[in-house]
Amino acid sequence: MSNIVDPLVRQIADRVRTERERRRWTLAQLADASGVSQAMISRIERGESSPTAVVLGKLSAAFQLSVSSLLALAEGTAEGTQGDSGDIAGVRRQADAAEWRDPDTGYRRRQITGPQFPAEIAEIHLPAGARVPYPAAAFVFVRQVVWVLDGRLTFHDGDTVHELDAGDTIELGDPTPRVFANTTDADCRYAVILTRATQP
Repeated sequence: MSNIVDPLVRQIADRVRTERERRRWTLAQLADASGVSQAMISRIERGESSPTAVVLGKLSAAFQLSVSSLLALAEGTAEGTQGDSGDIAGVRRQADAAEWRDPDTGYRRRQITGPQFPAEIAEIHLPAGARVPYPAAAFVFVRQVVWVLDGRLTFHDGDTVHELDAGDTIELGDPTPRVFANTTDADCRYAVILTRATQP
């Protein structure tokens, strides 16, 4: 394993390899299921390449995991105390939050909730001109709401295109290929809130 400067890249590498091995898949089987080349998967697992948002979407669809799960922080990193239910509850400082950046588009994603919270909430910054597509399979196992916080998001929901401004939300329905695009000259910031609908 090569030395990795970014701990989140290492975490993604470990998580992809763990999920593949848990299913007893070869690199070829994961490549077939995801549409990502064996060579790219191998580089990701060795920590030699940071996957793009598009590649993460394809891998998450193959694993039937959310992108947030592949980017989830290690448990126990939040400040807090153990509650009566055994869950970690507490404060997460913005300065301590790990942020993942797509090396292709500059798309930035920060996980808001921890791994024990029943819903996954992420904050995304989509730069001007960026376009991030996801396959329909990435939405089969989740219920999801997109909430635009700043700027404008052009959201392709299958063949339908929605222009969403700050304050607008969209609740996603049946799985279909989707594209998050910023066609403006200013950054767009939005939140993704999701819960798992079915178990893989």
